[in-house]
Parts: sequence; C-alpha cells; structure tokens
Amino acid sequence: MTIAAENIGAGLLTPDFLAKLKQLELVSRKLFAGRMKGERRTRNRGTSVEFADFRNYVYGDEPRFVDWNTYGRLEKLFLKLFVEEEDLFVYFLVDTSKSMDFGTPNKLQYARQVAAALAYVSLLSMDRVSIAGFGTGLSQKLPPKRGRSQAMQVFDFLAALKSDGPTSLENAARRFALEARRSGLVIFISDFLDKAGYETALKQLLHKRCEVYAIHVLSPEEMNPPLAGDLRLVDAEDGQVVEITVTERLLRNYRSVMSAYCEQLRAFCIQRGIGYIPAPTNAPFEDLILHYLKMSGLVR
Repeated sequence: MTIAAENIGAGLLTPDFLAKLKQLELVSRKLFAGRMKGERRTRNRGTSVEFADFRNYVYGDEPRFVDWNTYGRLEKLFLKLFVEEEDLFVYFLVDTSKSMDFGTPNKLQYARQVAAALAYVSLLSMDRVSIAGFGTGLSQKLPPKRGRSQAMQVFDFLAALKSDGPTSLENAARRFALEARRSGLVIFISDFLDKAGYETALKQLLHKRCEVYAIHVLSPEEMNPPLAGDLRLVDAEDGQVVEITVTERLLRNYRSVMSAYCEQLRAFCIQRGIGYIPAPTNAPFEDLILHYLKMSGLVR
C-alpha cells in the first residue's frame, strides 16, 4: 500500500505529512505485557536476554531467576526481571459529544487528525491500535488493528466519527476499563467540558494500570469568545438556555475562569503522572504532532 493510497477516502492527513510520520514513534514510560513480538520493550520474567530490574523474591517465584550473587552479599532473595521486545496496546478515546462539533477549526476534526497521526505512528511500530468514540459511553468502536496494512481502516473509522449527545467522561472511562482486556497506553482526546468533571474518569484509567495522556482540544472561540451585547446562549449538549449581556468585564471574568480551569486540569494530570497536552485548534496541526508532542515526551 502506498502513502497516497492510504490517504484516499479519509482526507485527514496528506501524503507528505504521512511521510514525515515515518520518522516518529510513540514512547511508553511503562512496561506492559503484550501478546506478539513487536518493536516495544515490555516486562517478562526470565525469557529474554536483557536485564531490567530486581524485586523481592516471593513464594512461588521461579527459583532459577534468583540472583544468588546478591544473596551471597546481603543474605536476601531478589528476583531478576528482564525485558522482551513485544507489542504495545495503544487505546485512543476520542470525545464525540456535541460540544466537540464547534469552532474554527472544528474541534472534532482536529481530534480526528491527532488520533489519525498518532495511530499511524503506532501502526508503523507494530503496536496494537484500538479506537473508541465516546459521548456518554463508547458508542463507536474499532477493534484492535496492527500493522501498516490496517491504516486505511483506521483512517476511514476516524473520518466517519460523528458528534452527538452529551458528555460523560466518567461513563466512557468506566466502560473502557471494563472492556479493555489489557493495560497499555491510553490517549484521551477531549475538550474535557463535562459538568460532572474529569477527575473520576482519569482516575479510572489509572486504576486500569494504563499510562495516560490527556490531549486537551479547545477552539480559540472558547478561550476568547468574540461576543458582545444581549445574547441568548443554548448549551449544545443539554439545551439549557441562558440569557446574558456580554460586557468587557464579563469577558475578562470568563477568560480568567477558563484559564483557571485549564490550569487545574493540567495540575491534576501532572500530580498523577498523566501527560497533559494542550491542543488549541488554531495551532498548526503538523507543528503539534512533529514538535510539541516531541517536547511532551509522547513521541520521539
């Protein structure tokens, strides 16, 4: 399959950009157990050739992996751990709630492109890639795909994602935790605009023993609304109506609250080892993938 052929039908990534993605790979800071050999390092005891770490011996461990040299010095039993080259499970959770169908550039389209680029990088590395679009649950799902030959299916699935209904980050994360068979790298792409909050959802992903990245997609209109005068605002997800008079003072207060919300999300993520990546839709998409995500440590 050629790069040009992979681009047909999806319209998310250009052939030139796909070529640039060949130079990248996703970086996982954790060791996970995979099923087939790929291009990742995951933890498996005693069957590979490269030493990784020690841990205390517990009853039932394989005695042949005991480090007897250490025992001779310390009179304590330690078990050797090794790494193998195996595949990584990469899960993309893409917010498709009604609030994502907003902004110029459109937030959902931007999220589709981010997921498409990172999924393609994962496929090139022979990782197992699965994708779910979510609103109140995981309503649109693509089962695990592996290898470059699956790129077209991934692109077509992402291009077909539709926005509909309200957001429930908690319900989506709970469904994922129940359905995902293995731990892995979770890339959570959302505007995180949920009246119930984001805290429980992100904690559930961590309880699944996953490595988590939160990619925060917002439009410039949300950060700095071009509004003035008497307005009737309708919530895109629940239909709630608010009548307001927009003044400069109100806009200043709004910008302050929005900035504080983003900072709270960032701090929440950092405190728990979650990678936080702001992704304003007015930022050039290629720069986000090729430069900023490198600085964040998600790709190299």
